[in-house]
Amino acid sequence: MKVVEYIQESYNELVHKTSWPTRKELAQSSVIVLIASIILALIVWLMDWCFESIMTFVYGLF
Repeated sequence: MKVVEYIQESYNELVHKTSWPTRKELAQSSVIVLIASIILALIVWLMDWCFESIMTFVYGLF
């Protein structure tokens, strides 16, 4: 019985108490996440390239 009550309460909260974003808000949020992901990927790539260059230089000395 508790499982059925839990499912009913979850459904009620999902349908009546949750505020869903509009299409415009969702699109704007998606663009922000996409831009942030690209910036983060570029930063990681740049760090990787720098470390690779440093290691190539260091190992080239020996």
